[in-house]
Amino acid sequence: MYPVCLKAFSRTPAIIALVVLLLSVVVLVAITLIQFHHKEVLLPGLKYGIVLDAGSSRTTVYVYQWPAEKENNTGVVSQTFKCSVKGSGISSYGKNPQDVPKAFEDCMQKVQGQIPGHLHRSTRIYLGATAGMRLLRLQNESAANEVLTSIQNYFKSQPFDFRGAQIISGQEEGIYGWITANYLMGNFLEKNLWHMWVHPNGVETIGALDLGGASTQISFAAGEKVGLNTSSIMKVSLYGYVYTLYTHSFQCYGRNEAEKRFLAMLLQNSPIKTSIINPCYPQNYVTTFTGDYIFDSLCTADLRPENYDPDDIITFEGTGNPSLCREKVASLFDFEACHDQEACSFDGVYQPKVKGAFVAFAGFYYTVSAFNLSGSFSLNAFNSSTWDLCSESWSQLPLRLPRFDEVYARSYCFSAHYIYHLLVNGYRFTEETWPQIRFKKEVGNSSIAWSLGYMLSLTNQIPAESPLIRLPMDPPAFLGILAFFTAVALLCLAFLVYLYVSSRKQRQSQHAFNHTVDSE
Repeated sequence: MYPVCLKAFSRTPAIIALVVLLLSVVVLVAITLIQFHHKEVLLPGLKYGIVLDAGSSRTTVYVYQWPAEKENNTGVVSQTFKCSVKGSGISSYGKNPQDVPKAFEDCMQKVQGQIPGHLHRSTRIYLGATAGMRLLRLQNESAANEVLTSIQNYFKSQPFDFRGAQIISGQEEGIYGWITANYLMGNFLEKNLWHMWVHPNGVETIGALDLGGASTQISFAAGEKVGLNTSSIMKVSLYGYVYTLYTHSFQCYGRNEAEKRFLAMLLQNSPIKTSIINPCYPQNYVTTFTGDYIFDSLCTADLRPENYDPDDIITFEGTGNPSLCREKVASLFDFEACHDQEACSFDGVYQPKVKGAFVAFAGFYYTVSAFNLSGSFSLNAFNSSTWDLCSESWSQLPLRLPRFDEVYARSYCFSAHYIYHLLVNGYRFTEETWPQIRFKKEVGNSSIAWSLGYMLSLTNQIPAESPLIRLPMDPPAFLGILAFFTAVALLCLAFLVYLYVSSRKQRQSQHAFNHTVDSE
């Protein structure tokens, strides 16, 4: 009877240890699954958003799409449709605001066909107006308000969830462009080994260079050491990570307004006021403008002649002189205002030293693409292409350009020299740092434009503070519990090994004892 009881008692610790081991493994697996697979359950399907980028020269409609169940994941929003509204920008309707809706009609009909009918009412639509409307508001606030009212009345009759038309600031335009570029390139978040969304280790954000028709923006992460006593430095919080961002918008330094100022300067410095030589126009090219075309803008108001007549006809004749063009274009910038300060761009504007990679989009991209350049290339390659194309006569340009349009073709040389001064003498990119600029218009099939960052912000798809996926417990608590149950499991395993070894020795001793007794 005693050996049976002893054997039963010796098995009890082994059974207990085995049960504890199994429970520990089950708890470990359960905690891990809960920790890394817990997230809000959303209904499957697609969601859509519409943004109208109402620029100074044109309005572009963007349709964005994303899986509803992954609404707050990074990089899941993609552009599915893009439509350019016919005609010029909405700021040109200051004298006839009632005509703005007619321009939208064609694109909005196409947009309705891109989004399933049952989702129309839940699809938000936003309109953001940029520098063209900022200038109109400064020039004639009531006209700007009438244009916006006409737009709002039109969209209230549309089947979508209209969330308003507003004029965004130049600083907002710069920040949203920076957000778009980095969101599309996946620089904000990545999944680690544990399938957690984290800030990428060692991955730097990319700076954004935007060239529009009436303004230009530069935005980049400036680091922690820059001074915060300037309106151009902002703290931007995305996914719980704080970025110190430098962003500045230069009003009247967009490509179109800059060229008008250039034409006004040529006229101002010419002895003959009706026939002007333009070294930036191609050789043998001649065109005429009215005084109103050049001077009906706040950007050129201070350059108007004393006896200005908006109906005056002014003739410009091109000479195709790239050297003189570069020299003359420099006069658009006041580089002397920086007084040799290192942290300054032009016109006395504060700017920390540029660092890291940049993406140049919109007008930057379209200009260099006319010179058969894209992506990254050297400053020497840019200058060489500029001189080559700008030395051609007007009759040769159709053979050189991938797409020929008179309005753009006549101005490519001005644009190239303007970009050179803006980036090299203004933002202070050097021969060494210039190749860090990538001239791109899109990532994948999504355009690099402020509109995506604008929509992401307004729909709160980039939370400022909360993590992308809320974990059921903090990482330190999780690691502590994980370590505890791992230790328990290891102790149980060690104890089972000990019992097994002891039991084996006991059986060997018992076998030897029985063998001795049998021998006697």
